[in-house]
Amino acid sequence: MLNRANVSPPSVSVIVPVGPGADQLQVCLESLGRCRPLAQEIIVVVDGAGEELAELARRTATEVVVEPHPTGPAAARNRGALRAQSEILLFVDADVEVQPDLVGRVALMLSGDSEPSAVFGSYDDDPAAPGLVSRYRNLLHHWVHQHGREQASTFWSGCGAIRQTVFEAVGGFPEVDTIEDIVLGSRLRTEGHAIRLDPTLQVKHLKRWAFANMVWTDLAKRAVPWTELMVRRRHLLNELNVDATGRTSIALVGIMVAALFGWFLIPAAGLAFVAAAVALLAINFRFYRFLAERCGWWSALGAIPLHWLYYLLGGVGFAIGSLRALLLPEPQEIGADSKARAA
Repeated sequence: MLNRANVSPPSVSVIVPVGPGADQLQVCLESLGRCRPLAQEIIVVVDGAGEELAELARRTATEVVVEPHPTGPAAARNRGALRAQSEILLFVDADVEVQPDLVGRVALMLSGDSEPSAVFGSYDDDPAAPGLVSRYRNLLHHWVHQHGREQASTFWSGCGAIRQTVFEAVGGFPEVDTIEDIVLGSRLRTEGHAIRLDPTLQVKHLKRWAFANMVWTDLAKRAVPWTELMVRRRHLLNELNVDATGRTSIALVGIMVAALFGWFLIPAAGLAFVAAAVALLAINFRFYRFLAERCGWWSALGAIPLHWLYYLLGGVGFAIGSLRALLLPEPQEIGADSKARAA
């Protein structure tokens, strides 16, 4: 058994990609500056975000990498990782505020040879942005990660750390349009590396969600590509957004939609609609009670239609993603090949 008292904590490099419109970067960097112990280095990759954000980053960051044109979050993270000199790479989104013990805890979790290769955490239960959509969407992410399996099969780059040698060995983040962290997690598990979800490793999300952005993200940026990945890999995950509760809820929403259309032809279909709705409320009641505890029952009631829409988009995304996997060739994944690309 590992005696942590005799193990020197590994060094940690924090990598923060920042794109256009990232007005929370200052809060993020200030919180990283309050970490004790401090990270060995903070590398900010300004990905087509302009000189103003680059100047802001230079006040705090150890190194600032400027990409004149947007390359995407995955490529920006890879670029930062290629500059890193530490044993541990800690990826942090530019729209989160971290806790002062983050760096030290990550170093401890990934110290020693017998520990997992990667670890990630969760948003906290007190998101900064007001409004029903923002609080619901951020608290949903918190709830999902708080109830995920500790031995994970995915990764999260909002607050996730990985050993640098392992990151390089699997080729870094795939430079795709979305779910690059999920694909990285799949790569890690395929290569036999352990990933740990630690629900106590929390950061505060500062993002303000708009309804249209939420719908687009849940459908096009999550449900469709995640389904496509699972179908192509022939491996159905049973954790986070695609656990048994999620899949059952998607099926119940599908029954409700079918019953709603069938109501015009078969009046008895109304009973199926009501039964599915009651079942949907029942299996998700713990989440709705959690929302009520955090925001009040009126907000929880207002969030229920948003949550059911989330499941509806998941079902639509499953259909589209499955068709894409069956009919379209698999897109080429581009990763971080070696330190030579840092030049």
